[in-house]
Amino acid sequence: MYSFMGGGLFCAIVGNILLVVSTATDYWMQYRLSGNYAHQGLWRYCISNKCYMQTDSIAYWNATRAFMILSGMSCFAGIIAGIMSFAHFSSFERFNRSFAAGIMFFVSTFFVLLGMAIYTGVTINFLGRRFGYWRFSWSYILGWVAMLMNFFAGIFYICAYRMCECRRGNGPR
Repeated sequence: MYSFMGGGLFCAIVGNILLVVSTATDYWMQYRLSGNYAHQGLWRYCISNKCYMQTDSIAYWNATRAFMILSGMSCFAGIIAGIMSFAHFSSFERFNRSFAAGIMFFVSTFFVLLGMAIYTGVTINFLGRRFGYWRFSWSYILGWVAMLMNFFAGIFYICAYRMCECRRGNGPR
């Protein structure tokens, strides 16, 4: 049980770090614009080594930003619940923290999936046609890796919950 929780906590911490780095950096997409290399993220775009804030309120950027931030917050809440699941307080007998942590990591996974799917769909259908030479970059890839890490953290914590439930059911009544 503790090995599952430890593995889940490791995946969650790495996933949350990757989420923050992915959301904060501006290498989601790279392209050529007027012969110069440019790159953009959720908050800034850079052309010829000069960076500018994205002041346009475009719905897909706002939606992606919101889902990535919500994912980071739910992952952090899952980490707190996961750390608390190592402690055994008698006042929390009916509330299983391993199960709560697993659910929070699955919620985080869902939010990342939504944000990444929105960004991917709009980029391929709109921006991909606008720029001749473009590609997704490392910040974007870190977002997908963070989603996988959060998913595996949820799997680990749900497995820990199931092991705990099996031990409770086999004891004397």
